[in-house]
Amino acid sequence: MRNVEVTRVPVELYKILKFEGLAASGAEAKNAIADGQVSVNGVIETQKRKKIVAGDTITFAGENLRIVFPGTSPT
Repeated sequence: MRNVEVTRVPVELYKILKFEGLAASGAEAKNAIADGQVSVNGVIETQKRKKIVAGDTITFAGENLRIVFPGTSPT
């Protein structure tokens, strides 16, 4: 699992996929979410603008991401 540090929350789901390089563009990220290819905390998520906060986990394209604040240790 890869940790993704965010400096402010909430962050929209599609932006995390885009900024972490899992999608080439925001449109590609939104399409993947709408198609049910992304899960948040183990549940398929279809809301493109789902608000993601520290502690959430995202799974997409074989990648697992854990959202953390800088300087905090993940649990």
